[in-house]
Amino acid sequence: MSTRSAGTGSVLAEIAASQGVVDPRVLDAVRRVSRAGFVPPSYAALADWDEPVPIGHDQTTSQPSLIATMVEALRLTGSETVLEVGTGYGYQTALLSLLADRVWSIERFEDLAAVASANLRAAGIANAHVVVGDGSNGLPERAPYDAIVVCAAFPAVPSPLVEQLVLGGRLVQPIGPGGNEEVVVFEKGWYGLTRSHVLVPARFVQLIGAHGYAEERDYRSEALSRGRIEGLW
Repeated sequence: MSTRSAGTGSVLAEIAASQGVVDPRVLDAVRRVSRAGFVPPSYAALADWDEPVPIGHDQTTSQPSLIATMVEALRLTGSETVLEVGTGYGYQTALLSLLADRVWSIERFEDLAAVASANLRAAGIANAHVVVGDGSNGLPERAPYDAIVVCAAFPAVPSPLVEQLVLGGRLVQPIGPGGNEEVVVFEKGWYGLTRSHVLVPARFVQLIGAHGYAEERDYRSEALSRGRIEGLW
């Protein structure tokens, strides 16, 4: 990572620590990555806020404390190959690049994938790669993965992701319909995935794909019709 990105996430690291993140490697990664390089320029002034930021296509990049919590749950040591489903603008991808040996990230929107790749290059990150595709299928040609993090919600873990995770590997995914779910940590044993524990309640977009939803439900409109606005992620 280039030195120009170093030391710019100190405030966010402090916030993540206050939210229960204790892994020193994760907190150091948050300090080292400038979130301003991974949000739209028009939102750069909000980069140091622990808030979601819109990135187009009705998507957002999640608040950094939530991202740090999910990444910490993977228990990375630095030698792993990680699969990320849902690249967005690449902020979580950048954190993972400092915590694992290699990162493969899948983004279904071509323009977001292009922006994320450019952001990663600008930050001097060479061990993270962004691929356009259906994240619910995983990325079998680069499997197996020591850890998988899914940044979209579905009531179950897609079977291809289970297959591509190594024995003893960990997977983190929001489990629910999209807009109201729990972020759950799973571990893979001899007989498949075991639900380890719930990290936090959250709101994510739906996982769209062959092993997810066919199309995204507009839960924002549903929330408005009930007289309230759902918060985002």
